Amino acid sequence: MEPIRVLLVGNGGREHALAWKLSQSLLVESILAVPGNGGTSTCPKVTNYSTVKADDYPGLVALAQEKSINLVVPGPEAPLVDGIEGYFRAVGIRCFGPSKLAARMEGSKTFSKDFMKRHNIPTAAYENFSDYEDAKKYLDSIDHNVVIKASGLAAGKGVIIPTTKEEAHAALKEIMLDKEFGSAGDEVVIEEFLEGDELSILSFSDGYTIRSLPPAQDHKRIFDGDQGPNTGGMGCYAPTNIVTKQLLEEVERTILQPTIDGMRNEAFPFVGTLFTGLMITRNGPKVLEYNVRFGDPETQTLLPLMETDLAKVMIACTDHYLSAVSVDVKPGASVTVVVAAGGYPGSYPKGTPMDVQTPPEGSNTNIFHAGTTIKDGQLQSSGGRVIAAQATAGNLELAVKKAYSGVEYIKFDKMFYRKDIAHRAFKPTAATREALTYALAGVSIEDGNEFVTRIKKAVASTRRPGADAEIGGFGGEVDLEQAGYAGGPIMVGAIDGVGTKLAIAQAMEKHDTVGIDLVAMNVNDLVVQGAEPLMFLDYYGCSKLTQKNAIAFVEGVAAGCRDANCALVGGETAEMPGMYSGEDYDAAGAAIGTMYKEYRLPQISSMVEGDVLLGLASNGVHSNGFSLVRRIVAREGLSYSDPAPWDKSTSAGLSLLTPTRIYVRSLLKVTNKKLIKGLSHITGGGLTENIPRMLPEHLSAEVDVATWSLPPVFKWLKQAGNVSATEMGRTFNTGVGMVAVVSKENAAQVITELEAAGEKIYSIGRLVPRSGEGCVLKNLQSWD
Repeated sequence: MEPIRVLLVGNGGREHALAWKLSQSLLVESILAVPGNGGTSTCPKVTNYSTVKADDYPGLVALAQEKSINLVVPGPEAPLVDGIEGYFRAVGIRCFGPSKLAARMEGSKTFSKDFMKRHNIPTAAYENFSDYEDAKKYLDSIDHNVVIKASGLAAGKGVIIPTTKEEAHAALKEIMLDKEFGSAGDEVVIEEFLEGDELSILSFSDGYTIRSLPPAQDHKRIFDGDQGPNTGGMGCYAPTNIVTKQLLEEVERTILQPTIDGMRNEAFPFVGTLFTGLMITRNGPKVLEYNVRFGDPETQTLLPLMETDLAKVMIACTDHYLSAVSVDVKPGASVTVVVAAGGYPGSYPKGTPMDVQTPPEGSNTNIFHAGTTIKDGQLQSSGGRVIAAQATAGNLELAVKKAYSGVEYIKFDKMFYRKDIAHRAFKPTAATREALTYALAGVSIEDGNEFVTRIKKAVASTRRPGADAEIGGFGGEVDLEQAGYAGGPIMVGAIDGVGTKLAIAQAMEKHDTVGIDLVAMNVNDLVVQGAEPLMFLDYYGCSKLTQKNAIAFVEGVAAGCRDANCALVGGETAEMPGMYSGEDYDAAGAAIGTMYKEYRLPQISSMVEGDVLLGLASNGVHSNGFSLVRRIVAREGLSYSDPAPWDKSTSAGLSLLTPTRIYVRSLLKVTNKKLIKGLSHITGGGLTENIPRMLPEHLSAEVDVATWSLPPVFKWLKQAGNVSATEMGRTFNTGVGMVAVVSKENAAQVITELEAAGEKIYSIGRLVPRSGEGCVLKNLQSWD
């Protein structure tokens, strides 16, 4: 093979890394960088050339012919989308990059999404829009989170992830009307927001064969913790720890090879490096986007791991014999930390003098220039992402430390960089994270059940006419007529507290919603017995009374009472110095209601096999399981003031403080018509422990948990806490706060009436003969 003379087009960090790697090749004689940057000028064999502009394609052809160039390597996407490959193909000069037709995979997101649909390549559901009003109407018609993408090239910034409907509309206006990204926003893609782990795969291709580098993970957001606006990329690491050999094989089989085959079969074969952005969802890998060139900062991260001669691979791609070449990588890890100009990705200064030292030889640390230039012998900044420190090491932890040590060789005014590159890799995976349970969080359901059993004898000794003094149900009863009050109804009482949810209220300094919780926990326990709540009493205990906290709490209690249509008739405030810490307090409440015998629930004698189980949707976690919730939040290092990982529109604390739903008014509409055979309030013990409390001993509840979607907060708790599906079902309400037993004949009417009253209803199962447990949860794998 004749010596290779390279024309490298571009001036970013990617191009510096390419020049650095190509200069190591024994096959490469010289490299001409147009225009290059302050880093490429220091590489062996490399000459920066600025007489011809990087977008003057005829001029570049003339330059290539003058300098006997035999390999052109375009770095950025713009020249590829413009069709630079065709200019050089026309004069017989190799170009490592796709044709103009193939570059549409990056140049038009609408084109690439439609391509994926044609070839059954997994991706997010989407719609394309060129009309702003149509796009607005579509946003208003959906209720799931979205990603909004400018269809054309926007320098890696044309993707907006809104967290609310208002933000989505603002983003749409910004792209389509305000032209934030110019003509790139003439058309937009609105697609489903995918949840999971994001990663990038760079694959060499000759149009037939693919050879991929290790999967990498970029950090797009400007601030630590993946906060703030999107950037072109603030850092990267490889390989990722979320990818198994089996997953890589699945990606190649279902995504990469079908993509290359599909492009060839549609007569625009792909030659070059295909960048595939993926989201690893619970339903498998899905494509976020294609880029038709090396990624940035993925290139700076991956090329130092590559052992095979890069020039050899490029020639194998352009000459269509990649199947004869292996792409080998060294063991270990690589990390890149990008250093940006102050103010980026907003407005930022240029021309800032820089002092950049060279890391010691043999340190496996590199400095890759991006937005730099040399003016009058002085290195200066010339872009937003200015420069990067990269390091390789035997393991990721050491590579991170070395990369941040590399940042110390860089000095310029107002430089900015993230301090947490690769942070996601150090979060425990499901395989290594301790599986948390309610018991590990300090609460034992078994001990609670045993306690009830052991005190039953003492409780039973208090029997009197009208009260059998049995415990274990949702509330206690006194038949006033049997107690000597002629014609009197049955009086029902319930007593409960809020539990450790109070600790979150203290952390957030928000006390009204837990007052609502206190009422809800009691009145819901009354209505399941068929009773109407009439009055409520509360207890508030503290070491020192903080009036603003106590007032907010009682105002919440009053709000809950109004919702339940019961009167707040009294309470007790106990100030006990030394009993509690600081402003901590505890609270309990009691609700009293009445019913007549014919409305008493559960109607155990009327329950039969085949009766239908209806689930009433919850508002969230409600008021049980918070010892486990708080343990998970603490282990994840999540502050209650941080954005909720399951709902970016609010904080974790405010979301968790969403009050328990009060079902009283809606349920009384159907219990008073005798349409319900039994009700179960899903509190501590979850579905597993609470549903059997309303059933006869010969029947069991068969619940299909796939009949409703596990709400996002529970998905996060399950994943972050590595909580088993079985444990979820016996700890949390999992999205169903109340369960009703109805006959098949009455099911449709009950659903209609409850929905009319504002409830969301699921048909979740049926009663079956009991052969073991009183509640059997089916399809638990749907929660995984």
